[in-house]
Amino acid sequence: MKKTIFLLALICSVSSVFAQSGKVYDALTLPSKILNMERNYAIYLPPDYETSQRSYPVLYLLHGAGDNHTGWVQFGEVLRITDNAIHDGTATPMIIVMPDGDTGVRGYANTIDGKWNYEDFFFDEFMPFIEKKYRIKSEKRYRAVAGLSMGGGGTLMYALHQPDLFASACPLSAWVGSLTVEDLESRLARSQTKYNKSDLQPYFEKYNAVEMVNNMDPKKVGSVRWFIDCGDDDFLYEGNSMLHMAMRKKEIPHEYRVRDGAHNWTYWRESLPVVLQFVSDGFHQH
Repeated sequence: MKKTIFLLALICSVSSVFAQSGKVYDALTLPSKILNMERNYAIYLPPDYETSQRSYPVLYLLHGAGDNHTGWVQFGEVLRITDNAIHDGTATPMIIVMPDGDTGVRGYANTIDGKWNYEDFFFDEFMPFIEKKYRIKSEKRYRAVAGLSMGGGGTLMYALHQPDLFASACPLSAWVGSLTVEDLESRLARSQTKYNKSDLQPYFEKYNAVEMVNNMDPKKVGSVRWFIDCGDDDFLYEGNSMLHMAMRKKEIPHEYRVRDGAHNWTYWRESLPVVLQFVSDGFHQH
């Protein structure tokens, strides 16, 4: 009888663990001196976060243009997809942080006129704040970045500018930056951004992922595990293809996936479980 009761208690305990869900908070803020305002962010905490004392690896997950920090929560179904991946063992428990790149000036870069330095905010204020507030393993091998469209561009930019900080980078349907200097000039003209002509070429080289790969030490680029994913009907296919070829020519290891699909949430929801497994493999040092 005692054995039966023990087994039932054990089964109930195991079932309870597997029934646990992570938690998402999507109305959080932090102050920024660099941007001179309160900044929004959302966060996913894994199922055992509140009952354990352990620290976790972290994935910074960036949204696309037209969304904000709630995009991956509302449309990307990050809670359901991540819970399922953790429960079935394809992803390790991790913290997922989703910053707001829409409020103020849209994007994750510093602007050419120096008036809006979001990238400086991300590295100098946002990451230190997050990794102090939450139980995060603040080492390269436990940190990853991913994002879609504009956020895919942010992923490329951050991992290429700071390859010493990220174990893995997963740009999805990424905007790799203006494909030519002339294209950049046209974009700046349409947005009526004022700039010095001498800053145009350096800015292009800093924020075009293909140029960065061409000009960087392949060993530094290759110190990051890369997963590049873009649908065959995506309007950003050209830049992603160019990036793939640039990495191939420099013999930089990377995963490059082209699936049936376009530039939409149906595609990205299908990508997220693969991203979670890919970054988890990196966290496990495979």
